[in-house]
Amino acid sequence: MKTNHSIDISSQLKGMGTTGMNGFRTKRMFLAGAFAFAFTTACATGPRPTPVALNTVEKPAAVAAARPSPAPAQKDDTDGQFAEALKAYEAGDLDAARKGFEAVVSQEPKALNARFNLGVIAEKQGRPADARAAYEQVLTLDPAHTPSVMNLGLMHRHEGQLDEALSLYTKALQTPGHEHDEPVLNALAATYRLAGKLDEAEATGRRVLARSKDNPEAYKTLALVAYDRGQYRLAELLIINARKVTPDDPAISNTLGMIYLKMDDRPRALAQFQKAVSLDDTFAPGHLNLGALALSYRDYAGAEKAFTKALSLEPDGLEGQLYLAYALDGQKGMDPKKGVAAGEAFEKVLARAADKPEAVCGAGWAYASDRAGFEKAIAFLDRCKELPVSTDQDKQLITAKVNGLQNMLKNPPPAPAPAAATADAEGEPKKDAAATGGAGSSVMNQLPQDANAPEQVPAEGSTGASEAAPEAAPAAPAADETSGNGQAAPSPAPTP
Repeated sequence: MKTNHSIDISSQLKGMGTTGMNGFRTKRMFLAGAFAFAFTTACATGPRPTPVALNTVEKPAAVAAARPSPAPAQKDDTDGQFAEALKAYEAGDLDAARKGFEAVVSQEPKALNARFNLGVIAEKQGRPADARAAYEQVLTLDPAHTPSVMNLGLMHRHEGQLDEALSLYTKALQTPGHEHDEPVLNALAATYRLAGKLDEAEATGRRVLARSKDNPEAYKTLALVAYDRGQYRLAELLIINARKVTPDDPAISNTLGMIYLKMDDRPRALAQFQKAVSLDDTFAPGHLNLGALALSYRDYAGAEKAFTKALSLEPDGLEGQLYLAYALDGQKGMDPKKGVAAGEAFEKVLARAADKPEAVCGAGWAYASDRAGFEKAIAFLDRCKELPVSTDQDKQLITAKVNGLQNMLKNPPPAPAPAAATADAEGEPKKDAAATGGAGSSVMNQLPQDANAPEQVPAEGSTGASEAAPEAAPAAPAADETSGNGQAAPSPAPTP
């Protein structure tokens, strides 16, 4: 499923730094928040349904079932219109499909599946208000119409309306004959967990398993509940149970990777994230996690590749855009133009979150890497200085940087550096490839990558860790240490 929820791995990734004169003490605060969603796991509620029949939640069906039975002549007419509309949808002609389902509804107002399909089409066409209205119309006629409950519940969750989602699921389950609808129960359990109601989430997940002992979605939710409680050994056992039922589910490998990170076993975590994307190359959370892991090793080029892929799959991913900016920023010591690209990436974040401090300050320091970005750097750094999170010391550093940039703009550009130049645009020694994520430094090439190796359940009392971080990876300073340029090394804290 495309929806992501973050997982807490705060102690795993200390020491993620960047290169060049691009930071200051409070950047630790910004990045700690920024990477709060760096590692993600997919929801344990299944994907959005495709327009089709009642109770067909994951796979499309040929025609709708369980529609009201009008008079024979009218039934033949609406059946034909419904089939043609579904055919148009499957061919990608959403406008024709929409008109076809609207025609069905006009003749048969209680055609629940046609109304539901109009909601799905509205979502695909970027009309969320119309989609919500369509699902609500269906639920007015049938409060337990499972596909509509699932889709509307996801819309509530995406908008942070967890109480509304919980109420929706609860009402559907209270409908006579639907007390044990597994998709809705799994969605309810997952939403309880998102709301921090772990006891309720666990009870609901166990309620599913009491009737369906091999339900993978219930096992996935229970594994995440154990993860939230810090019970990583139990979480591992539960998610492996889910894998026994659905071995090709990328979300399971992804979650297992998160658990191994908590066990301080990065090689196995990396292998699981790689397995997730090998199972499904369109699984955005896996690519996002590979990028976050690469970033933790200062493999900025590898991180850029992974985040670019994640954004190609989920263009609206705000976190992915922010992390891509960090990955580009980390490469500016080798190529100042990457700093300009990082500044542009931070600006894309600000287009959607205008006051995000890490993006405001990040853009300022990123643009400062190349003369072409100096004017923008000054503007963003001035904004950064006025943010409430900026301390007096931060303001002094920013003032000094701005003054330096202004002086450089007053003077003519320096002569082009020789091909073997060893200093960057700000006069700092350029970093070698291993320090900046350049060629040959990819963490993906440094860690074991046997994604098909079976999971080995650690013995009692074991942490599950099998190897330390590779020697080729940069040493990780403590959370309160700073890099050589005075920039604090961030300590990210993602949570599910």
